Amino acid sequence: MKNFIAILATLFSGITQSSCVDKDLGPLRTDFQEVEEIQYDWGVTADSMQASTYSLYISADGSFNFNPGGSFGGYWPNAHALHVYVDAYNRTGDGIYPDRMKKLLQGIKSNNGNTYTNVFNDDMLWLGNSCVRAYEATGDEEYLEVAEYLWHDVLESYSEVFGGGITWKKDTPNLKNAVSNGPTVVLATRLYNVTGDEYYLDWAKELYAWQKEHLVDPETGLVWDNIELIEGVPTVKKDWIFTYNAGTWIGSGLRLFRITGENGYLLDAIQTAKSSMTRAEISTEGILKDEGQGDGGLFKGIFIRYFTELIQEPSLSDTDRKTMVDYLSFNAGTFYKSGMKRPEMLAGPNWRELPGGQVDLTTQLSGLMLMESAALLQKEGILE
Repeated sequence: MKNFIAILATLFSGITQSSCVDKDLGPLRTDFQEVEEIQYDWGVTADSMQASTYSLYISADGSFNFNPGGSFGGYWPNAHALHVYVDAYNRTGDGIYPDRMKKLLQGIKSNNGNTYTNVFNDDMLWLGNSCVRAYEATGDEEYLEVAEYLWHDVLESYSEVFGGGITWKKDTPNLKNAVSNGPTVVLATRLYNVTGDEYYLDWAKELYAWQKEHLVDPETGLVWDNIELIEGVPTVKKDWIFTYNAGTWIGSGLRLFRITGENGYLLDAIQTAKSSMTRAEISTEGILKDEGQGDGGLFKGIFIRYFTELIQEPSLSDTDRKTMVDYLSFNAGTFYKSGMKRPEMLAGPNWRELPGGQVDLTTQLSGLMLMESAALLQKEGILE
């Protein structure tokens, strides 16, 4: 933008000097260099979105409603709400968050029949991952106990159908999804990091290799949604490519690289990140695509979480880091200027447009994750 302004100023300067000005046009502007750019304080914006989300969506039991004034927001969206509490607590150290985190965990359980068990393996995986982060942030053993319980529950859905992998649900033995395998790898690596138990690392490596063989496009690194046995034939759903599956694949490779030092894992993560920034399956003109509200509203936020972790990786080249930072910055800036509804601080599914009508919790959480990521990277001096 600065270069564009400078070019315009030079052009108009040249016109003035040659006295070719039509007097009917009035005086020419000479203040282009004085146009101020927005100075973002991403932490303040994230705090405002946190406060607004809590005010609008919170219920009496400490869980979040799906819509303001509505009913329970669902198991897996609330698991990601726990993630954003951890984001805020890690960033600010504000003592209000540990109490809110614990009430949210208990609210998820009470709204789920007083158990953490769920037929959807991915739901339990999202909660398991956020619980490990909550344990790391607070030292509260209950979070680790829940995460380990969920891990063992999910692992019961492993089978040799298609040579391995975790089923999408407990009752879909012939359907295995990226969303039930990528997050399992991430959870396994998290549990390995906090326990040191090689058992978790072995599972992470095995499931990573399985997903790479069956659900990752070797040409692009983009992640296909699922493989299903249809009339006895293994069929891969290659036309379903979603942002969150790319995100957890990036997170899987990054974590295994950090644990093992094997560069291939990092290269996998970088390949997926680069394709996600440029290919129409994930991005539209530099912005993460609109995947609607409902479940799809939360997909982009999950991608942003793991994409941000890749940006933070010290082994990333300066060139790749700059490209990724520019991409995230463009998404955050576009959302800030064009997609955030004020004063409610609400986020729609299209970060280029103000939300119209009701905003689902899932969609709001994605916008909040974007602001928390921008705030984190700004605090670390990576993002302006």
